[in-house]
Amino acid sequence: MSYLVLARKWRPRRFAELVGQTHVVRALTNALTSGRVHHAFLFTGTRGVGKTTIVRIFAKSLNCERGQGAEPCGECATCLDIDAGRFVDLLEIDAASNTGVDDVREVIENAQYMPSRGRTKVYLIDEVHMLSKPAFNALLKTLEEPPPHVKFLLATTDPQKLPVTVLSRCLQFNLKRLDEAQIRGQMEKILAAEGMPIDLGALALLARGADGSLRDGLSLLDQAIAYTAGVLDEAGVRAMLGTVDRARVGALLEALANADGVALMAEIDALAGFSPDFGQVLDDVAATLHRIQLQQLVPGVADDEADSVEVDIAALAARLVPELVQLWYQMAINGRRDLSLAPSQRAGFEMALLRMLAFRPASANAVETTSDASPRRTAPPSPNKTTAAPQGGIRTAGHTAVSAASRVATPVREAAFVATEAPAIAPRNDAQLRVLRDADGWMALVADSGLKGPARDLAAHATFVGHADGVLTLALPDGFEHLRSDALIGKLADALANHLGAAPQIVFSKATADGDSLHARNARQRDERQSNAEREFMDNPSVQRYMQQFGAKLVPDSIRPTDEN
Repeated sequence: MSYLVLARKWRPRRFAELVGQTHVVRALTNALTSGRVHHAFLFTGTRGVGKTTIVRIFAKSLNCERGQGAEPCGECATCLDIDAGRFVDLLEIDAASNTGVDDVREVIENAQYMPSRGRTKVYLIDEVHMLSKPAFNALLKTLEEPPPHVKFLLATTDPQKLPVTVLSRCLQFNLKRLDEAQIRGQMEKILAAEGMPIDLGALALLARGADGSLRDGLSLLDQAIAYTAGVLDEAGVRAMLGTVDRARVGALLEALANADGVALMAEIDALAGFSPDFGQVLDDVAATLHRIQLQQLVPGVADDEADSVEVDIAALAARLVPELVQLWYQMAINGRRDLSLAPSQRAGFEMALLRMLAFRPASANAVETTSDASPRRTAPPSPNKTTAAPQGGIRTAGHTAVSAASRVATPVREAAFVATEAPAIAPRNDAQLRVLRDADGWMALVADSGLKGPARDLAAHATFVGHADGVLTLALPDGFEHLRSDALIGKLADALANHLGAAPQIVFSKATADGDSLHARNARQRDERQSNAEREFMDNPSVQRYMQQFGAKLVPDSIRPTDEN
């Protein structure tokens, strides 16, 4: 007897059974109930969040034999055939393997014919972004004005690759990634219906591993049931996923908090015996630090974590300086990112933890605790002393140099860290800073900034007004105000910091700007190159001879400068 995997067996058959997509269900339900159904829909979202499922329920709603509306009966022949994937008027096309214009033309030709069984012919084009440009062009007219008996439902995981002409012809719905609680709740419901034991710790691990995809979560659940021979337990799931007990993560943080390098290495050695995914362990370290920070800054928020009982979050939150938690979190994230560059996963993991060990509280009194266990810092160190440095300095010519690792910690101003003969950081010499004086200097600076994307557009369209006392004043032409977002301004300031010595405060003025923007100058130079290219081409004797003797004509806009790229 064939086995039907859980993701297929428990695929929702009605809108009410969908998990986590309330905003989409509400819009489609209202449209079906009122009869105001658009001719083309686009569903976007990551894998396994319900795009194809919604399409099938939608097709049932349009073709159910017992009436039209948002609640198909699920029992008539049409509903059963759609659920089984054999309804002749629901055509599912995989654009990843049918990318050509000929495939689309076949769809267009067949769309003209009336449905064979139902009231409405439904076309599902999955991964529609994979269609070629000619295929998109062939589809546009039919997509905009299809026959009244046809509905187009498009699905994609990468909407950025779709032409604007397609997006403008569709109603677009973005399906959200599911959170861990939603995935865990659905797993509990399925296991209860299947009559299987429920282990909340195991389900929490599976829900985390699903990464927002219910289908991936149910596939992991199938795998876990097979791995544990139907006796689903946390230890078995951890072994299957290559994760480690959160208590071991807590032990690592305890060793770091105690500045006990021997205990830290012993814990790492014990971890290695389980052959874990060290990248996943760093993720777990970062997740635990996140909960510690929440406990410190927003007490009570992290209390409902399912696995927080394995790590004494409150105790660690009371012992660690909040700034240190931020620093360790960043080190865990960076260590995770650089793990593939390490000689081995274990070496990269050890270095990430040893980096954290180098930045530890100076003493147990670095943080005092109040009666409600919320952290309170002691008086900050004197501002003329280095606030962060690794244990032991690097001696050069009678002085102690702060290592490169310590510069990572410079934003941490008030935390108490160990520092051994670390000198005060020399103040910046403002006389060495580059001062912008005119538009030419501004455009040269933008050209060398290395900015890309929208931040580059902001810099290129901005014109120079003035620069003094760390304040850079710019102006934007009409129509480009949308570029003045805080995020883009911050990226621009950070990019200019390397050239100006410090990130400037950027303000925008309506005053008349001094000179052109980089965009305007480049456009003008491009027009000049185009004019020169056209003049040189037309002055060429051979071109003149072809035109005079043979009646040759110039194709408009066909001349391009040789240095166009």
